[in-house]
Amino acid sequence: MTLTTTLIIAGILMLGVLFLLGRALYRRSVRIRNRLQMSYIFTNITHELLTPLTIISASVERLRSHDPENKPDYDLMELNIARVVRLLQQILETSKSQAGELKLKVSHGDVMAYIRETALCVEPLMVKKGLDFTVDCKPESMMGWIDTDKLDKIIFNLLSNSVKYTETGGKVELRVTTSPRYDRVIIQVSDNGTGISPENMKHLFSRFHDGEYRKNQTFGTGIGLSLTRDLVYLHGGKIDCESVEDKGTTFFVELPIEKKAFSASQIDESHQVQLEHPNTNISDLAAMMSAQQEVDMPQDTALEDDEDAYTLLVVEDNVELLMLMRQLLMQHYHVLTASNGREALDMVHIHDVDLIVSDVMMPEMDGYELTRVIKQNPDFSHLPIILLTAKNQEEDRKESLLIGADEHVSKPFRMGDLRLRIDNIIANRRRIRQIFQKRTTEENIEEVKATAPSVDNAFLQRAIQCLDDHLSDSDYDRDAFARDMGASASTLYNKLRAVTGMNVTGFMRNYRIKTACQMAKDHPDWRVSDIAYRVGFRDPKYFATSFKKEMGVQPSEYFEQLRDR
Repeated sequence: MTLTTTLIIAGILMLGVLFLLGRALYRRSVRIRNRLQMSYIFTNITHELLTPLTIISASVERLRSHDPENKPDYDLMELNIARVVRLLQQILETSKSQAGELKLKVSHGDVMAYIRETALCVEPLMVKKGLDFTVDCKPESMMGWIDTDKLDKIIFNLLSNSVKYTETGGKVELRVTTSPRYDRVIIQVSDNGTGISPENMKHLFSRFHDGEYRKNQTFGTGIGLSLTRDLVYLHGGKIDCESVEDKGTTFFVELPIEKKAFSASQIDESHQVQLEHPNTNISDLAAMMSAQQEVDMPQDTALEDDEDAYTLLVVEDNVELLMLMRQLLMQHYHVLTASNGREALDMVHIHDVDLIVSDVMMPEMDGYELTRVIKQNPDFSHLPIILLTAKNQEEDRKESLLIGADEHVSKPFRMGDLRLRIDNIIANRRRIRQIFQKRTTEENIEEVKATAPSVDNAFLQRAIQCLDDHLSDSDYDRDAFARDMGASASTLYNKLRAVTGMNVTGFMRNYRIKTACQMAKDHPDWRVSDIAYRVGFRDPKYFATSFKKEMGVQPSEYFEQLRDR
C-alpha cells in the first residue's frame, strides 16, 4: 500500500470520526435546546395555572370571611388548592432539573435547628392522619452549609411520602445524625407502612413512575422521589432506600455540610439560614393547619371617603384577578388599577400613588421592568413596590429585591398575607412620619438629624443639612431648596410628602420654627426678634404668626416658659 493510499484512507477515517462527533454534538445541542425550551414552557404554564389558583384561593378567603359557618368546606377547598400548588412547583423543579437549570446556593446556619423547624411544619400532616411522629436530632445543634430551599423539599417529600403510605395509627420517624468528622449530616425517614416490593424498588427513583409501587391504592405524579434524588445529588449527597413489604420503609440521605464541599459560586456568604419556615405561600401544610385552628379573617367594612387612606396601584394582566384584588383591597385603601407596566407608568404620572402592587409576568412591560423604571426615576423612586410572581425560588426573591422591590410575594397567595405586607410598609411610613413630626415639635432638634434608620434617612439628612446651611437666609425659598437637593419642585414635594407628610413650605417652616425653639433653650438671653432673623424670617411679626400656628402659643410666651423652668 502506497503512502498516498494510506493518507487517503486515514483522511476518510478522520472525516468519518469528525462526522460522527459532529452528529453527536448536534444531537446533544438539540437535546439541550429542547430541554431549555421545555423548561421555558413549563415556567409559563405554571404561571398561567397559578394565576387562576390565586383567584380561586382569594374567592375562598372571601367566602370564609362572609360565611364562616361552612369552615370544613373551605378547608377542603384550600387543601386541594394547596395540593395542586405543590404539584405545579414539583413539575417546575423537575423541568429545571432536566434542563440543567437547578442551581445550588448554600448558606451558613444551624442545620439541625432548620431540619427540626421543617419537620415541625410537616407535623400537621401526621396529626391529621393520626400517625405517631417523632423527631430525633443528635446533636441538637450543628452549624453547617445547606441550601435551605432544596433541603426543605427533600424533607417534605420524604415525610409526605411516609404519610401517604402509612396507615392510620402507624409510626413515622425522622432521625438526624452526623458523620464522625461532623462534615456530613445523615437523615433517616422511617415508617411502618406497606413497604416496597423488590421488583418495584428497581424503579423507585424513576421519573414518572407512579405510586403503584406501594400496595396502597394511592396515586401521584411519580416525580416526588425522582425530584428528591435530583436535589440530593445537586447538594453533593447520597440517597438510598431499604424496605420490606408489609413491614415498612426507611430512606437514607447523606448531605455534605462543610464549606469546602461547595464551589465559590454555590456559596452565599451574605445570607444566614433563617429558622422561619421558607414556604410563606399556600402549601399543604398551611391548608392542613387551617383545619386545626381558626384562621378566619376579621369582617371588613367598606372604605368610606377617607382622605388619610393610602392609595394603591394594582397592576395585573388577568382581568378576573385584578378585579377581585381591587374588590377586596378597596375596603381598606383607595385602589387604582392597570393591566400592564406601561399603563402603570401612565397612572403614577397622573395620580398620587402611595404603593404599587404588581404582577411580574405581563405583556408590553413586565413587573421587573416597571420596578426598574420606577426606582430609576427620581420623581417616583420613593414609591414602595410589592411584586407578585409564580417564581418562588430564593434567587427569584433576590432578583426582585436587587432591582428595588420592597417585597416579593409568591403565587398563589392569601389576600390576608398580601394585606399584611401592604400594612407593614404603610405602618413603617407612618412611623417615620410620626417620629419626624414628634421630634420636630417636642424634642431636641439634634434628634431630628438622627431620624430612625430607613431607606429615606439619607434624603432627610440631606434636606436638613440644606436648611441648616441656609438657615438665616430669608430669600432661601422652595425653588432654591429643590435646586440644592438636585430635584425638581414636584420631586421634592412628592418625597417630603411621602416621608414626613408635609409639603415643601410646611417642612421648611416646621424646621425653622423648631430650630428657633432649640435656640431659645440654648440661649435664653436672646430676644425673639434676634432668633427670628437667625432662622430666616425677615419680619418678626410674621415669625410670631408662624410660631403660634406651629406651636399653639406666641413665641414670647413659649420663651418665657423656658426661662421659668
